[in-house]
Amino acid sequence: MKAKAKKPKKIRMKTKKTFAKRCKLTANGKLRVQHNYVSHFAANKSHKQKMHLAKSTSANDTDMKRDKQLLQG
Repeated sequence: MKAKAKKPKKIRMKTKKTFAKRCKLTANGKLRVQHNYVSHFAANKSHKQKMHLAKSTSANDTDMKRDKQLLQG
């Protein structure tokens, strides 16, 4: 009698929690992320520059595939 061959388990990537805390998936499937360089050397930046950096923005289209893989969990 032959033994049944077991199916290999599907490996599932875990959600990268550090990335998940820093972004949000919108209803349209886009990623909302915060700007970088907000507080580092803030004294050298103008008030206008700091105001614009404080707002969130959508993630770059070139990084979208990789970013969504980090959230698949």
